Amino acid sequence: MRTYKWKLFRNNLDMYALLIPGLAFLILFRYTPMYGIVIAFQDFNIFDGIAGSSWVGLDNFRKLMHSDEFMQVFRNTLIISFYKIVLLFPVPIILSLMLNEVGRMWFKRTMQTIVYLPHFLSWVIISGLFINILSPSGGIVNEAIKWMGGQPISFLIDNDFFRGTLVFASGWKEAGWNAIIFLAAIASIDQDQYEAASIDGASRIQKMIYITLPGIAPTIVLMLILRIGHLLEADTEQILTMYNPVVYETGDVIGTYVYRIGLGKMDYSFSTAVGLFNSVVAFLLIMLGNFMSKKFVRRSIW
Repeated sequence: MRTYKWKLFRNNLDMYALLIPGLAFLILFRYTPMYGIVIAFQDFNIFDGIAGSSWVGLDNFRKLMHSDEFMQVFRNTLIISFYKIVLLFPVPIILSLMLNEVGRMWFKRTMQTIVYLPHFLSWVIISGLFINILSPSGGIVNEAIKWMGGQPISFLIDNDFFRGTLVFASGWKEAGWNAIIFLAAIASIDQDQYEAASIDGASRIQKMIYITLPGIAPTIVLMLILRIGHLLEADTEQILTMYNPVVYETGDVIGTYVYRIGLGKMDYSFSTAVGLFNSVVAFLLIMLGNFMSKKFVRRSIW
């Protein structure tokens, strides 16, 4: 067996060589920085370095658990992620069903291009776009509100509207791109089922309900489980480019909190402890997602 494996390795040496850049990237940028985790257990001083900083054990984690500010941030992360799952997860499914029903190919391709395009724009560009559109002075949305007799709304500096703005912007950017997965699942459904349903006199709506949705149900469940596994991410990049101190109460999430504490206040030990806590919880959620995927979808995430 060992001889066979060695022979197999030698025969595919060129293929294994292609793995070297990817492995080097993972080791250099993913695994090597993990040494910095020890900062979470130290009173880290940037001038003394890791080797010279004193050890404090779990003090940073005790501080984290007793921090009202962190608890607010943790709550914001869960609420924003929950909103995005409940309100946005069905959108690409509905969009894929609608695109699948379009008969004219040129129109279907045009619509696909339009809804896919926002995904390729960075959050910096999209944030600037939404800041201008939602501006209380001159923004097209508020101009429409004033035209209808209402008062301008400060969407990005009002805690009552900020979370809703985040959810809407995220849906506008990613719904079309996420629909690709469900369109691929729809394309894999046996077309004979649709032909048989047509012979029986089924309408398009009935085909959608009794053939298309059951056909993509495993994909829907799998994508939902994967989304739950990334519950604590909350699109940090998006929030970082759109929020401000006025909406920290409702918009500050774990990712932005780590950025503010670590780089803003230079409290590296505490911010590392927060990041490590986030990573451990995220890992447990992914493991739970993998277990649920194998149990309900009969398919492992990895």
